[in-house]
Amino acid sequence: MTLDVARIRKDFPILERQIHDGTPLVYLDSANTSQKPRQVLDALADFYERHNANIHRATHQLGEEATQAYEGGRARLAAFIGAADPAEVVFAKNISEGINLVAYAMGNATAAGQSGRFALGPGDEIVISEMEHHSNIVPWQLLCQRTGATLRWFKVTPEGRLDTSDIDSLITERTKLVAVAHQSNVLGTINPIRALADRVHAAGALLLVDAAQSVPHMPVDVAALGADFLGFTGHKMCGPTGIGVLWGRRELLEEMPPFLGGGEMIETVWMERSTFAPPPHKFEAGTMPIAQVVGLAAAADYLTEAGQDAIAEHEHGLISHALEALAGIDGLRILGPAGPVDRGAAISFTVDGVHPHDMSQVLDEHGIAVRAGHHCAWPLHRAMGVQASTRASFYLYNTHEEVGALAAGIREAQRFFGVSGG
Repeated sequence: MTLDVARIRKDFPILERQIHDGTPLVYLDSANTSQKPRQVLDALADFYERHNANIHRATHQLGEEATQAYEGGRARLAAFIGAADPAEVVFAKNISEGINLVAYAMGNATAAGQSGRFALGPGDEIVISEMEHHSNIVPWQLLCQRTGATLRWFKVTPEGRLDTSDIDSLITERTKLVAVAHQSNVLGTINPIRALADRVHAAGALLLVDAAQSVPHMPVDVAALGADFLGFTGHKMCGPTGIGVLWGRRELLEEMPPFLGGGEMIETVWMERSTFAPPPHKFEAGTMPIAQVVGLAAAADYLTEAGQDAIAEHEHGLISHALEALAGIDGLRILGPAGPVDRGAAISFTVDGVHPHDMSQVLDEHGIAVRAGHHCAWPLHRAMGVQASTRASFYLYNTHEEVGALAAGIREAQRFFGVSGG
């Protein structure tokens, strides 16, 4: 199945924009947030125009329609990631909240004096990696501070791969949970999750996967990966902002204490105590982002129709082209793997003599939208020996002509700042 990029681009109204007095938009910042197709925009408008009501509580027709749309969206998203049970899909406002949900549930289990796999204390360990987004670092730091557990991490090789050479000393009988990215948002590195899952489970620990950068770009099957928890964010996969998914194995969600308290997540409430609803509703306190779930389900349908395999193949061609084109520019350093094997469609780079923010501004003047900074991955940049980088990231609507425009724009920035480039 081949991706019809010309047809796909017509589904995204924003790609028709011109900026800076007539410059065509070249959008290369999808790792930050993706653009939205008409099908998603129409689903949001239809919900608000025809079905808007609160869910689960109302007995009138609009309430029933809204509930059906919300729970139907849950079922579609479960199918999208290969989850057999829709009750394993918990909605949060983004993956950051999903990761915090697990971290705070573990902290709550500890505070309640519970024993078992979620309770932590001195001597217990959480393992992450140097390539994590801050969303998969800070919650674990806070958890360790609250419980007395120890945070440890995999290092990154100079080539931008996960360094597993000391895995036997990192994952031990003291390990309670390992949390790693499926795909790095900076390096594009795709990590060997299945092999890691086997090692983690052999030690009796749990595995949480940050799939914010993989679910939008490739087929992801939670059963095949062997994860215990997996999270992703809607706005990076053609969906709305303010909505994300935490998938967790049903028996784990049942065992975990709740994270947020409020309406809907309860079973019964007395003044002295409360009992809680079964998952997933135990973790969905208050009025949820209903329309956003509808939009995210529409986005999953859109990507399914386009074909996740076809999207991955198209992006593989784009990143192969970009790696070759940028490698030919003197003074440019690509962070991460130099080849396209086990590598996603994000490419971060530095250019001698040009600060990443200056690079992004010159590219913007040519209509090319990229990201500059540490990309919420400060420890990774330090590990790679740089303070910041410029990142271009590709998606199903990008073209090889836009890869060429990126390379030309980088050379133009070198000329502007008086830096020689090849």
